[in-house]
Amino acid sequence: MAEALISVLLEQLASVVYQHTNEAVKLVLNADKDVKSFSSKLKAIQAVLEDAEKKQVTEASVGDWLQKLKDVSYEMDDVLDEWNTELLRQQAEEKQEVEGDNALVTKKKVRFPTSSGCFCFGQVNKVIHHHNIARRIKELNEKLTLIAAEREMYGFHQSTIGGHHEQFIQRQTSSLVDVSTIFGREEEEEYLLSKLLRESNQDGGMFLVIPIVGMGGMGKTTLAQLAYNNEKITAHFNKKVWVCVSDPFDEVKIAKAIIENLDGTQSSSNELEILLQSIKRHVEDEKFLLVLDDVWTEDPKKWENLKLPIIMQSCAKGSTILVTTRKEGVAKMMRATKSTIHLDKLSDRDCLALFNSFAFLDREEDEANGFGAIGEEIVKKCKGLPLAAKTLGSLVWYKKTREEWRDVLNSKIWELEEVEEQVFRPLLLSYYDLAPAIKRCLLYCAIFPKDYELRKENLIELWMSQGYLNSKGNKDKRRIGQYYFESLVMRSFFQDFRKDKRGLVRCKMHDIVHDFVQFLTKKECIFIEAVEGANQRMELPGDKVRHLTLTSVPEGTLSFPTSFDNCKNVRTLTLLDSSITTISPGSIMQMKCLRTLNLRRNKLNEVPKEIGELIHLRYMDLSYNRDFKELPDAVCDLYTLQTLVLEFCNKLEKLPKAMGKLINLKHLYVGGCSKLRYLPKGIGSLKSLQVLDCFYVCEGDDEALKLGDLGIMDQLQGRLWIQGLGKDDAREIEKAQLGNKEHLSHLGIWFPIEYCREQRKGDSEMVKALQPHQNLESLSILWCHGTIDSLYWIKSLRNLRKLYLTYWRFCEVLPPLGKLPSLEILEIQDMEKVKKVGIEFVGIEEEEEVSGILFPKLKQLSLRSMPNWEEWAFLSEITIMPCLSELRIDWCPKLKALPEFLYKITALRTLIILDCPILEGEHKKGVNISHIPNLTIQSG
Repeated sequence: MAEALISVLLEQLASVVYQHTNEAVKLVLNADKDVKSFSSKLKAIQAVLEDAEKKQVTEASVGDWLQKLKDVSYEMDDVLDEWNTELLRQQAEEKQEVEGDNALVTKKKVRFPTSSGCFCFGQVNKVIHHHNIARRIKELNEKLTLIAAEREMYGFHQSTIGGHHEQFIQRQTSSLVDVSTIFGREEEEEYLLSKLLRESNQDGGMFLVIPIVGMGGMGKTTLAQLAYNNEKITAHFNKKVWVCVSDPFDEVKIAKAIIENLDGTQSSSNELEILLQSIKRHVEDEKFLLVLDDVWTEDPKKWENLKLPIIMQSCAKGSTILVTTRKEGVAKMMRATKSTIHLDKLSDRDCLALFNSFAFLDREEDEANGFGAIGEEIVKKCKGLPLAAKTLGSLVWYKKTREEWRDVLNSKIWELEEVEEQVFRPLLLSYYDLAPAIKRCLLYCAIFPKDYELRKENLIELWMSQGYLNSKGNKDKRRIGQYYFESLVMRSFFQDFRKDKRGLVRCKMHDIVHDFVQFLTKKECIFIEAVEGANQRMELPGDKVRHLTLTSVPEGTLSFPTSFDNCKNVRTLTLLDSSITTISPGSIMQMKCLRTLNLRRNKLNEVPKEIGELIHLRYMDLSYNRDFKELPDAVCDLYTLQTLVLEFCNKLEKLPKAMGKLINLKHLYVGGCSKLRYLPKGIGSLKSLQVLDCFYVCEGDDEALKLGDLGIMDQLQGRLWIQGLGKDDAREIEKAQLGNKEHLSHLGIWFPIEYCREQRKGDSEMVKALQPHQNLESLSILWCHGTIDSLYWIKSLRNLRKLYLTYWRFCEVLPPLGKLPSLEILEIQDMEKVKKVGIEFVGIEEEEEVSGILFPKLKQLSLRSMPNWEEWAFLSEITIMPCLSELRIDWCPKLKALPEFLYKITALRTLIILDCPILEGEHKKGVNISHIPNLTIQSG
């Protein structure tokens, strides 16, 4: 969509004008004047884009005009990026000159590419290059002048401020429902009725707010209608009112609708106060049910103006407001997240029944004549979305032959006019409710196949690589990305959320949502599946392709035809389920606009040196290429590179020495590179580095980055693993200043793996020196030969949620953890010398008076491989682990009994006891554990 692209480009233009006004860094004579002119024209065009994008559906000429607008916008984006890259190159050169002999990078002559007019030696070539950029900006400005003039031909309407999707939302609903067309939702209906029939909310308040949240077309209104018309509900409430809110949220209009429903008359007043007083008189001391269908606004001021919470306080106990919305933020605004009902997709059985009720209406005999089998395949396209099942069922009802049904089955879903008008319309409403930059982020998800698991942090870095997270000021782009991600989650564009052990959120897109974003990007995002046995020379359908995903490419070299220039505008190249060993240099040279290169999980054994020619490249993922041994030095010429992913390249032995030149690098992932001995010293000069997932400690090599060099990296965030710590000393750890890394969320320490009988010297001192910042949320320490008293600082980690202690072979007691206020997950493993777990574990001194709750938030506790552990005892009067829901005890053969307090924890839902013979004998009798629903007690 052009609107989203133009919005992002305008931000970049504004940034360029701001950054380049200083004469000392201005590279292009008079270019800023053309940039400002270009920006001014774009702003004028932006005002009519909503109307233009709506008209392009029926007017092909408007679509052509929008395409020209997008093309010139992309070209300007490329030119501005070259301008910015030239600045970065000069900064890198100046940095090396200033650092001189003390530079952390290897200083050498660098050859810059000349083919796209970017980098040249000598002052003359530099001037030529600067004028080339100025000339191209001037030409693009002239192109845009013609495009801006053409817009007058179409009579576009300008958008109103704050009403960017108002014209698309004119939905009206009523409380009436045809029960015969409803299938499934029995569980949801029963649960909703149980909430509505309660006398008060769970917090003891007089009234309850129940939001029903789900994506467009999921059946939220239908569920509300079922409840509204239920006989028990009618008998339970003295008065009921149904109001279709939609957008915009008009407080006066809503108040008038409530009054009209209550007394059947239309109020002539437009004074909100008078209307609200009238509502209050009508419902005072009455048990009142108010349904607000299709609420969009998240503006708390509008909700407060309506004064419904105050009015409901005057109603009888048990009164309820039922809200349907596709936005989680509405539930938050109404402070009703605890009572929210999230509506998920229909089961396959119910979805098929719903489809059949429309497809075979009055023609049941057709179902047995081969139509039913085709219908089952068509229903798979619906993926549990009720609106899609109804729409496709109604569509095929008009089709009288099996060939016509198969045509529907074999069509791309967006090729079906009925789907575009009925199924995509609700999604289009949600789409237009997004800010332009967030629209771009959503549309970018079209590069992934259906059912692809999206990784939140990875998705944010991909958006960043495309320039979608630009903002005014110095606001952290990762935080902007998190906000955009959450905005899409809150509007039900993502689903199937899960967290792994590191707490990373993953999700998927509903297939219909995926079809929708592919529909909106069908010219720009292309999937090509390689045919087995065919040559890997790929061809694209046109030069408008910006994001290319190749799948199933067989082993060998990826190559595009040398005479084929349709790759020249590609900004994203992704290979999935493929096995290429390299990319031909010629193909790399054809993709000069590439910003994102994802070659994850291939069979790469080399990356050509021509990779250094991709001056726009910001993101490169080479992870899980297990035969890949080294990066070419030319990678260090990628001044715009922000993210480099090399995880689990098992044969990668070294990184280029000159990586200090990558002055824009923010994310470096090298975890799981088992043969990588050290990181180059130049990385220590990258003050903007935000993510370094793994640090390999190396002694005795002057080219290696030292642990102390982390001291200047104050922006480090996310997770950091430090491997081989036993090779370094405590003084070097102190230089790393981990206590100043306030943005680190996970710290992992991996001492060398040694099975020696003697205690390793120095481990305790190193643990003492580690002391991280109190903001740390997760901590792992493995193979430490120190004693537990070296963890004295752990009491200060008030935000610590997860703690993993493994292979502390010489510890005799567990650390004092009971007073950590945020600890939720605790795993302790291979503590060979521990014999007793007592009050020291909960952090109590022997004569200390105890008050409050110990382990107040602990939910999961795992104690494994403790062969000499015999006794677990606490004082019975202490309140311990009240939130514990899962306990696992594995291979603790001498443990005699569990403490009594565990049997009193009502939250305990899962108990797993493995290879603990004494415990197994006691608990197989069922003593004290019959109330725990999930029990596993067995020998290995």
